[in-house]
Amino acid sequence: MPTQPATPLTKFSAKAIMLTALFAPGVFIAANAKFTPDCAVASDPSYVATKKDFCLTVDACRKAAEQGDAQAQSTLGMMYALGQGVTQDETQEKFWLHKAAEQYRKAADQGDADAQYQLGTMYQMGEGVAEDDSQREFWWRKAIEQYRKKADQGDVDTQYRLGTKYQMGYGVDPDDTQAKFWFRKAAGQYRKIAEQGNADAQRCLGTMYMHGEGVGPDDTQAGFWFRKAVNQYRKAAKQGDAHAEFGLAEMYSSGYGVALNDKQAAYWYRKAAEQGVALAQYNLGLMYSIGNGVAQDDKQSRFWLRKAASQGLDAALQRLDGL
Repeated sequence: MPTQPATPLTKFSAKAIMLTALFAPGVFIAANAKFTPDCAVASDPSYVATKKDFCLTVDACRKAAEQGDAQAQSTLGMMYALGQGVTQDETQEKFWLHKAAEQYRKAADQGDADAQYQLGTMYQMGEGVAEDDSQREFWWRKAIEQYRKKADQGDVDTQYRLGTKYQMGYGVDPDDTQAKFWFRKAAGQYRKIAEQGNADAQRCLGTMYMHGEGVGPDDTQAGFWFRKAVNQYRKAAKQGDAHAEFGLAEMYSSGYGVALNDKQAAYWYRKAAEQGVALAQYNLGLMYSIGNGVAQDDKQSRFWLRKAASQGLDAALQRLDGL
């Protein structure tokens, strides 16, 4: 399930949430909470892949932004909004967010569903564009149409994501009937893949049994599939697979399929973070900031949060602003 903000949104935390939506479409990150991807995000390696540190420095971020990278443009806009590495400057903030919106529009016009959803969100927030509910609805509808086409073609992660959007009302009116329909579709496919030994599908199926999404709630079945996932993640993590290291960290952090263990979670987050997984860097930075599973260390917290921010995870920038 998507993580919901645990505290009222400030101007800047709202921006951090909005601009992170492109990185993990449909998932919202509370700036003071670890990021736990929903089932669809967790099972898509592109969201926990090693990415280039294109914004490790302001100059590098500016260079990427000037070359037309929308994520770099939005990150640079956030830097100016928060005064991270630059003097706070509302004019520059608006300039770069507007540039990002232009890039998203180009991709949206070409049928990119994630860009369409992001552009709708920018119209909702009035960031980079004038606030406009009609444009928000237009682009969100476009995105949902694209998601539905992909889901109809059997893409299981899109089926799950579409179920979540209908359940939570992200870009559509909440619709329990549609949510159940797509969750059932996803559950059937996840089971087939899970039975073939895929750890992400096993985790997803466990999550669906835990929440009763597309299947009847069943703690026994949830535990069964979570344990299967832990075993598969562990095997691959021991071979140095960054995606599996992140997955195993998540299981230790949540206590799904294994006893909750923050020290083990931190250990595996570090392993994945050292291989460049932005979400692992983000979570590890937060663990250092509060001393969860590791000794509290602001220097280490800033180090890992900067690493995550350098890859375009703008929620990390917002969290840095509080340190």
